[in-house]
Amino acid sequence: MLIGKQAKKQRLQTAEVGKIHLSDLRYGQGGFTIIESLVAILVVSILLVAIAPVLSLSVATRVQSKRIELATQAAKSYIDAVKTKKIAAPTSTGTDTLTAYAAPTATGTLTCTANSYCTAPTGTSLYCVDFDSSGSCENTSVTDMVVQGFRYNLASSSATSGYALGVRVYRADAFKETTTLLKNTSTTKTTQATFTGGVGQRKAPLVEITTDINDTVPKYSDLCARYTGGCN
Repeated sequence: MLIGKQAKKQRLQTAEVGKIHLSDLRYGQGGFTIIESLVAILVVSILLVAIAPVLSLSVATRVQSKRIELATQAAKSYIDAVKTKKIAAPTSTGTDTLTAYAAPTATGTLTCTANSYCTAPTGTSLYCVDFDSSGSCENTSVTDMVVQGFRYNLASSSATSGYALGVRVYRADAFKETTTLLKNTSTTKTTQATFTGGVGQRKAPLVEITTDINDTVPKYSDLCARYTGGCN
């Protein structure tokens, strides 16, 4: 009888030990799962930090590339319209080349009706190309483009005698500050690059183009008259 009680007691003790070991194992597995989660979060965080600059650069470059595409489209549309006389020739004139001609001065305000010359800032022959279809160019828009045009190498004071046309294209939001905008010079290039890691240089032109504008009936004499010394 005593032996039976001792055997029963021993079995109970063995069962209790088994329960303790099983409980410890469960707690051990639970702790290991938490550590795994923390390590996974840490690894993901490190990867995100590593690729974030690459993603930012990719997005910024894509946006800037789209801006330059719109600016190029605006410049070509403006030149074609001036050539076909759908747009009046710019009133701004000079004897300088494009690199020497002054950039426009932003006054903090931009008053431009879509597809027409701006009334403010004045005296710089700024033309509005309204890409967001709002009816005007606003200095808060990220898609509107402002074209600066001027005539140089003139055969006469009249635009009908032919001239060289210089064109710069700026972002409309470049005019929300009160400052003189940037331009390319004979020694310094400031035109915005397609590859950028930020918002781009807002005050710099996106595109600069020059072309010859002739009368409806081109004359060789007009072309010669536009260059110092004429045609020899």
